[in-house]
Amino acid sequence: MRLSKKERQANLLETIKENPFITDEELAERFGVSVQTIRLDRMERSIPELRERIKNVAEKSFEDEVKSLPIEEVIGEIIDIELDESAISIFDVRAEHVFVRNRIARGHHLFAQANSLAVAVINDELALTAKSTIRFTRPVKEGERVVAKAKVIHIVDEKDRTMVEVQSFVGGELAFTGDFEMYRSKKTEKDEA
Repeated sequence: MRLSKKERQANLLETIKENPFITDEELAERFGVSVQTIRLDRMERSIPELRERIKNVAEKSFEDEVKSLPIEEVIGEIIDIELDESAISIFDVRAEHVFVRNRIARGHHLFAQANSLAVAVINDELALTAKSTIRFTRPVKEGERVVAKAKVIHIVDEKDRTMVEVQSFVGGELAFTGDFEMYRSKKTEKDEA
């Protein structure tokens, strides 16, 4: 039995509240209607598209956790973070991020994603990149999604620096690696141990 438009929209709202990461295609299948109908329902009920919902969830989840910079200054969208341990962000390469001639992403965007993730993962209000060693291993093209994974490696040396390794992938393929030596204003408990 098909639901009325009003019932469908109410159920749509409830379904998205339960799972903000559900796609329009999955919703269309669940309710037995077209993707266009789901999009119209979302527009009528002022429900943002998937991309916006992911961003909203990420901002709400991580804005209190990230101490070293405002969440909106992170390049890409943080989807997971454990301060002083690890973090993951995603970055969708669009037309404004690529060279017009060959549609390949400009390197500074990949570096910015990795560097801002390395800063964000530090559990300190002051975290700065002191030094980095980076390597591009594959060109990234317009329309591809870059998943950056940061891992904190604590070191104790005369400079009191923290190392963060970042690897960025497109699909399962490594596209960028970076080792970031981070300055922080205070030592962590792990560094003191």
